[in-house]
Amino acid sequence: MLTIAFLALLCASASATEIQPRDSSYSGEYGGGGGERFSQSGNQLDGPITAIRLRVSSYYIVGLQVRYGTVWSDYVGGTSGDLDEIFLYPGESIVQVSGKYKTYLRKLVFVTDKFRFLSFGKDTGTSFNAAPLYPNTVLRFFSGRAGSLIDAIGFHWDFYPSDYESC
Repeated sequence: MLTIAFLALLCASASATEIQPRDSSYSGEYGGGGGERFSQSGNQLDGPITAIRLRVSSYYIVGLQVRYGTVWSDYVGGTSGDLDEIFLYPGESIVQVSGKYKTYLRKLVFVTDKFRFLSFGKDTGTSFNAAPLYPNTVLRFFSGRAGSLIDAIGFHWDFYPSDYESC
């Protein structure tokens, strides 16, 4: 009798997970094996990605800082190279990221849902293309590894926060 009850409970939980829609996905990690791990998972609670700062040298993506809502994340990476800053339009989201890497990250191209292509870095190395697995989801936060350069990067996708009021 206990076995039948357990099997019924198991079947009920299995069918409940089948009807729940999935919305989050992960792309990566693209790059080499060095550096210290970082994750901006907690930053997504401050709102959607609204701006990105990238420090770029002649050959590498050196550093990364992201604005979630109105709050900037901690900076990760090194200090050499030029600092570039991009701002997304209110309600605009990143829906695809491509790039190149070798031992370190060399190039990033952000594609937005407003059909903007924002390119940074050097066009050399192994190519990658990251996009969400599920429709109507956008880039919510970054993770990866960094030291004096961005060693590797990963992209986390989910729905745009419905309770966020854009500035």
